[in-house]
Amino acid sequence: MTDLSVDVGGITLSNPVMPASGTFSEGLAQVFDLNRLGAMVLKTITKEQREGNPLPRVAETTNGLINSIGIPSKGTTDLVENVLPFYRGFRPPLVLSISAPTPQLFATLAQELSLDGVAGLEINLSCPNLEEDGKSFAMSAASTHSVVKQIRAATSLPMWVKLTPNAGDVSEVARAAEAAGADALVVANTILAMAIDVHTFSFRLGNIMGGLSGPAIKPIILRQVYQCAKAVRIPIIGCGGISNANDAIEYMLAGASAVQVGTATFVHPTAMTTIIDELAAFCESRRIGSITSLIAQASSKNFDDVALMTAEARV
Repeated sequence: MTDLSVDVGGITLSNPVMPASGTFSEGLAQVFDLNRLGAMVLKTITKEQREGNPLPRVAETTNGLINSIGIPSKGTTDLVENVLPFYRGFRPPLVLSISAPTPQLFATLAQELSLDGVAGLEINLSCPNLEEDGKSFAMSAASTHSVVKQIRAATSLPMWVKLTPNAGDVSEVARAAEAAGADALVVANTILAMAIDVHTFSFRLGNIMGGLSGPAIKPIILRQVYQCAKAVRIPIIGCGGISNANDAIEYMLAGASAVQVGTATFVHPTAMTTIIDELAAFCESRRIGSITSLIAQASSKNFDDVALMTAEARV
């Protein structure tokens, strides 16, 4: 039987599949056993209560979804009192995604949420629809380094830094996050996008712009995972357009140690568990002892070479 476990920045996962922040909630426990997940990543939390962006917040597009949710939040008090007790009843590591408007507030929030039962923090430096024209901390290496350094000083928990695909040089930002103390990187958040209704001549999102997710962005994020994996030594979590096991395997071959599933869960609520089953079947059919052997194994060998290697492995 294949060992599906992976280590991601000091957090051991029973398998490499987890939800993308903002696409996972308590209600999914009524659909499948949450204990099957590699980790549980909660919706991004802020210190203060937030209403989020104006309606409409979601627009479907070809092979994707544009959202401008704006991180509505009930604040940390509600998280601690009402949300964390529910998730502590499950085995997978619990990772909290956090966001704040300044480095100092990020550090304060990280310190406040370094609680028993919390396995790690995902630092959301990348949401494309909170600031004007999609600006975020992860747009530059300097601002990324500043924020991550202050958070690192405030908590001893493993820290996953979520990058934006909208940066000019995502590899440079990745190196800055690593240098400042990140334990792993999540590559990446959504791509800044917009949509217009040709019948009404109106923007389809209340915030005009939002983040594109889904299959349409996978080739772009896959390339960025490959670039970041070449640029840093810490683990990469691939996130963008993963709908099935083949997508997850592509990300791992490009250099990811684990993956996050988002939009696919809205289409098929059991997408994550299906992907876990398919990954196990893929590895077992090829006699792969540990799924970690797939990480960064994409090569420039031609098709005939790969076919020969596969045939030899089955003998």
